[in-house]
Amino acid sequence: MQRRVSYIYAAPVPALLGGLLMAASQLMIVLVAPVEERMGLIQKIFYLHLPLAWWGLFSFFMVFVCSLLYLLRRDFFWDALSEAAAACGLLLAVLALATGSIWARISWNTWWTWDPRLTTTLVLCFIYAGFLLIRRMDMTPERRGGVSAALGIIAFLDVPLVFFSARLWPQTIHPQVVTQGQGGGLDPSMRLTLICCLISFGFLWAALLTLRFRLGRLEEVLNARLLVQEPETAGNHPQNNEEKNNG
Repeated sequence: MQRRVSYIYAAPVPALLGGLLMAASQLMIVLVAPVEERMGLIQKIFYLHLPLAWWGLFSFFMVFVCSLLYLLRRDFFWDALSEAAAACGLLLAVLALATGSIWARISWNTWWTWDPRLTTTLVLCFIYAGFLLIRRMDMTPERRGGVSAALGIIAFLDVPLVFFSARLWPQTIHPQVVTQGQGGGLDPSMRLTLICCLISFGFLWAALLTLRFRLGRLEEVLNARLLVQEPETAGNHPQNNEEKNNG
């Protein structure tokens, strides 16, 4: 148990690697990846938008797995890890929507449209925001873990809809640039830049996840200490001392 906890606290290593790779990927976006013919420079936001979306979806997949493991083992480690993954996934999904809106404003002259992928992603954000809100309700840890685990499993049903929406609804405005045609729809230099961005975001995601997990565990320790101190504080209250003296 100690090895597992100390391992997941090791955030500086992925943060350092992610920062270095992120700097390299930004240089590749500017110097290596060519300017797309139709969209121009705005297309380069794609190298941020796609990693944000993919790692956000992977975070929700992690919530699904951790929720299953909690229900099977009743280990609060998996409960805390599912909360950390949900928080990271929600942040990345919101940033993916924001970068996508900027891209859409320049490319399609609209900030928002009820496109199938946009709509399912927005619903996904609301679901996991509710997941995090439920975890703040006044419940016992066991009940909170069970309720949030059930929601984490059910909420994952929307993730495949988001990922495969471009195939399920051909009228979507989102092009299948990664899998389009034989060998993909990206120039080799674009593909290399995208891979570098995906890896750098992966390391930063790991650092963010470990830090959020550690924050949750420290919060649990603090709450436990406060619960222990409350009876002691109540026993030292002046009114209680007066009652003892009168008795």
